[in-house]
Amino acid sequence: MSNVIQLLPDHVANQIAAGEVVQRPASVIKELLENSIDAKASRIQVIIKDAGKTLVQVVDDGVGMSITDSRMCFERHATSKIKLADDLFSLKTKGFRGEALASIAAIAHVELKTRSEEDEVGTCIKVEGSKVVSQDPCVTPKGTSICVKNLFYNIPARRNFLKSDNVETRHIIDEFQRVALAHPDINFSLTHNGSELFQLPATNVRQRITNIFGGKTNEKLVPVEEDTEIVKISGFVGKPEFAKKSRGEQFFFVNDRYIKSPYLNHAVVASFEGLLKEKSYPSYFLYLEVDPKSIDINIHPTKTEIKFDDEHALYAILKSAIKHSLGQFNVAPMLDFERDSELDTPYDYQNKAASAPQIEVDRNFNPFQNEGSSKPQFSGGNGFRREKPAQWESLYSGMQQETETEVDVKQIEFESEEVTGNLFGGREDEAEKSTFQLHKKYIVSTLKSGILVIDQHRAHTRVLYEELLKNITVSAAVSQQLLFPLRLQFNNHEVEMLKELKESLEQTGFIFSQIDKDEVEITGIPTLIPESEVQILLEQLLADFEKDVPHDGFSQTDLLAKSLAKSMAVRSGTLLNSTEQQHIVNRLFACKEPALNPFNKTVFITLSVDELDKKFA
Repeated sequence: MSNVIQLLPDHVANQIAAGEVVQRPASVIKELLENSIDAKASRIQVIIKDAGKTLVQVVDDGVGMSITDSRMCFERHATSKIKLADDLFSLKTKGFRGEALASIAAIAHVELKTRSEEDEVGTCIKVEGSKVVSQDPCVTPKGTSICVKNLFYNIPARRNFLKSDNVETRHIIDEFQRVALAHPDINFSLTHNGSELFQLPATNVRQRITNIFGGKTNEKLVPVEEDTEIVKISGFVGKPEFAKKSRGEQFFFVNDRYIKSPYLNHAVVASFEGLLKEKSYPSYFLYLEVDPKSIDINIHPTKTEIKFDDEHALYAILKSAIKHSLGQFNVAPMLDFERDSELDTPYDYQNKAASAPQIEVDRNFNPFQNEGSSKPQFSGGNGFRREKPAQWESLYSGMQQETETEVDVKQIEFESEEVTGNLFGGREDEAEKSTFQLHKKYIVSTLKSGILVIDQHRAHTRVLYEELLKNITVSAAVSQQLLFPLRLQFNNHEVEMLKELKESLEQTGFIFSQIDKDEVEITGIPTLIPESEVQILLEQLLADFEKDVPHDGFSQTDLLAKSLAKSMAVRSGTLLNSTEQQHIVNRLFACKEPALNPFNKTVFITLSVDELDKKFA
């Protein structure tokens, strides 16, 4: 039998490794930023073109590399971070595997310029598909500059799997923010297609959060501090009233490394128990410092997951620390009530015994006796004397004269009041009603062949979806002007998304008078939306767009109509009167696709008489 196992060539092995390390342009930026931080850089610049597909460049002022190191850094498993296996359990650097640059160079055109402080001349190396094309001396400032061009040029199938520029840019911004939040003492900047997205000066954690997510974020933060033998916790959580409909602003950092941990996230959510609205997620920026020996970072290719020795203790400490902070800053309700000084007992009365009141009662007093009777009047212990009331019959004197004035009842106008629901069950004639509501969730109507059961939320969503789609396309929406403009706060990324959606939103009835970096002013809203729900609706819309960023104008319009219809539709549990029920039914069957809601869920079912007969067979 011939041998079938063979050693893979280096360029094939590098491409396989690149599949784990480099998934998209954002992965390249993460690896290069971590290398710059390990190089003790104080200023890092990130320059991208076409969402990183054409160019990703990271420039830092770190320690730089010598000629030998600049060549060795492109070799697989070549690293300066560890030397022994035991070093894996005392890591204090970002990278340690030595796969990043080798993997990137295997699938792109890479140009490296670097110079250490000791050298007078730097080194320029060009690598294409793991092959070193040139190595020359060059003039360059101290530090390192790496240009990654034409990502996945030799793997066209992988390049075709990349999303649109908007999606890839969003992933790049996410990675950039994670690294920038973990290192507030470093100056960061991000430029995309010549326009500057972020310019973050070196500062403290709170100011770095504010610089990234907008100036209004500062007032939403509650500090968290806890120091134990197991873990040191610092950072901030958002106030419950500013909870979002998406999980965007949730960050865990362990030893200045961003991680994802559903277990610790559950601890944070549990500490907000009773303070959050339904389907709302708290914001948090939490920094954990633990002994490097108590964690294992080497369990995931992207190093975003960590294994802790004692997760249960971390869970309990984190939960109690956040609860303590929320209570300390009067965000969560406390058991102790505030003391009212006016209720304190004066010093003069502290040791004084209570005196019983003395009351004299006239047992012979009769309020209905004649005026001529001279009986003693009631007298209390305080000397107060009650005057005897007049003859009780005189209370009704003059009533006969008032009743003689006739009042024309027909001329009285009563204010009409629309009753949306009867608290104790109405007395309407059920025979006259063609529909009725079941469990405040379903609308039941009769058919010639049986009964019809409609999901009220899905039905209303279908109706609104087709109406919104028509309004956006034809631009026939009606707006209601607001007496006082609405000023809503959003972070920088959300404001950019609103700018992209502005034209479509205006066609649904919104009127934007001003859009700043972190604030939006609205002077008109669609007639179907209450003013109090505009903030919630826009947050849900942005959350939907963040999950599924459309690629073209049609899908953007479709997603916008779906998101708005879902938020504006009547909810399950809402009481509807017979007129509202009938209105939804009539509008539903006037739709083009009444059987399915915009998300392809069943809207109604029918039960025939034959099916009902079988139930009683």
